Amino acid sequence: MTFTALTRRAALVLAGTALSALSFGHQANAQTFPDRTITLVVPFAAGGSTDVVGRVVAQKMGDILGQQVVVENVAGAGGNLGADRVARADPDGYTILMGTVATHALNPLILKQKPYDPEKDFSPVSLLVIVPNVLVVNPKLEVNSVAELIELLKKDPDKYSYASSGNGTPLHLSGELFNSMAGVKMQHVPYKGAGPALNDLLGNQISIMFDNLPSSSSHIKGGTLKALGITTKERAPSFPDVPTVAETVPGYETYTWNALFAPAGTPPEVVAKLNEAANTALKDPAVAGRMKDFSATIVGSTPEELGKHVTAELAKWSPVVKAANIQMD
Repeated sequence: MTFTALTRRAALVLAGTALSALSFGHQANAQTFPDRTITLVVPFAAGGSTDVVGRVVAQKMGDILGQQVVVENVAGAGGNLGADRVARADPDGYTILMGTVATHALNPLILKQKPYDPEKDFSPVSLLVIVPNVLVVNPKLEVNSVAELIELLKKDPDKYSYASSGNGTPLHLSGELFNSMAGVKMQHVPYKGAGPALNDLLGNQISIMFDNLPSSSSHIKGGTLKALGITTKERAPSFPDVPTVAETVPGYETYTWNALFAPAGTPPEVVAKLNEAANTALKDPAVAGRMKDFSATIVGSTPEELGKHVTAELAKWSPVVKAANIQMD
């Protein structure tokens, strides 16, 4: 055997040894996971629905895993800053994301510059909860049902507008989907957040809005807003007398969802431990009670089911985004 061949063989042996050592290291890390604090990145500001769900689940997951799960709010760019941070993090399970329909379906379809791929750059962990949206109107608008609203919008097609929390948000897209499926044409008025939009709705500066149910629930109960329809397939347990939009517009369904994601390449054993902890946390009576108070429906899932959910959401919203010609820098 020549010296060159020996050198090549030695290099192959060393490379194989290095790969084996790396593989062993990953196995050892997976077996001992977690042995330090886990960071759950919530890609929105504190106090919103995603933040509330994240903190409730994080606390219980920490109890189950024996290590603290700390929530870190990384707000900005409609959730993209936080999601991008996790996509670029070490794939070791110690930095995970509270993803949403915005981070994993809408933003990737709407943004011209896409900082991450929602399917390729993440390891799905578990779908956690869905939070219904609600179609609400100012009480001075003389309609009492989705059917009456549609009739009014068709009678005066250029007269009415609807508010949302901003361009490209789930609430904006809820209105565009309604326009498409109900055959109406409301004009969209974007606000810088749900709070300012609600204030104008309450003040009758605008008559119609799609909102997260938890955000509007106190106004609905107090009679300062009128709920016409819940946007999920089933009626909300907290408002059983409010029909779904789908009862009038068959097939209509929108909601906000929260799910856990790890960076792509996270060892399957680590993903499995995170998945087990998340689903166990959702079964805790205190967590379940808190979610019910928040009008959130507990789901839970396998990593594979969450991956399929993301794919389905991208397919659902793509034609809506294209039809509405929504593009953002």
